[in-house]
Amino acid sequence: MKAYYSVLRIRLLNGMQYRAAAWAGIATQFFFGFIFIMAFEAFYSHSTHQAPMSLKEVITFVWLQQAFLALITLWFRDSELFNLITSGNIAYELCLPWSIYGFWFAKLLAQRVSSALLRCFPVLMVAFLVPEPHRMTLPPSAANFLLFMAALLLGVLILVSISMFLYLSVFLTMSPAGSLVIFTMLGEFFSGLLLPVPLMPEWLQKIANLLPFRMTADFPLRVYSGNIPASEALTGILIQLGWLILLVGLGIFSFKKVLRNVVVQGG
Repeated sequence: MKAYYSVLRIRLLNGMQYRAAAWAGIATQFFFGFIFIMAFEAFYSHSTHQAPMSLKEVITFVWLQQAFLALITLWFRDSELFNLITSGNIAYELCLPWSIYGFWFAKLLAQRVSSALLRCFPVLMVAFLVPEPHRMTLPPSAANFLLFMAALLLGVLILVSISMFLYLSVFLTMSPAGSLVIFTMLGEFFSGLLLPVPLMPEWLQKIANLLPFRMTADFPLRVYSGNIPASEALTGILIQLGWLILLVGLGIFSFKKVLRNVVVQGG
């Protein structure tokens, strides 16, 4: 564990150096934040039915989504790992005296956390200062905030464990682009990044509830907004723990199985 902690710390410090990229990302996130909010405003202003999420909850959901984008999106990837697999340089990684699963898990986690630390505070500051009705709100209680933090932490661990299957699939297909499109499309839709799960048709909500993607974004962001009460959030956190144990266990087993059949050509 000490080796993995060292990898996490070094990659975290390294990731914090890319400030120019972070500022470019912040500008993009403001743009998409306002676009999403205006689109939802238009839908809500013409709706004749009572929506399962209020417009205020949706606006807070969108700002949190933009602030913590690096922690909740599957398209956030490490191209270096794809190159290692497709070029054959994975052979060097296999010589290291530790598990490649834990090593890559720590690298990917550090990359997401460093990017989120650089971007989230400016986005949140502006989101709390913009005029009404576009302003982000505080959570309804301290309990909701603490549960949100726990759910967000577990959510990013689940997301990294899912993304490990993305890299695993490249061992089999040798096509990072194909795997990335499939994982990103499924993950972002069912995690509620395009549309919060309560606003989906009922039959789609049933499918989303059976998959782990919802636990990475939709669940923690709705806990903060108060759309999920604290009592239900505790049950959701237990479900997150179950998914995390299952995905990590299955990932370690699958990596061991795939790495037994890796063939590296060349000299």
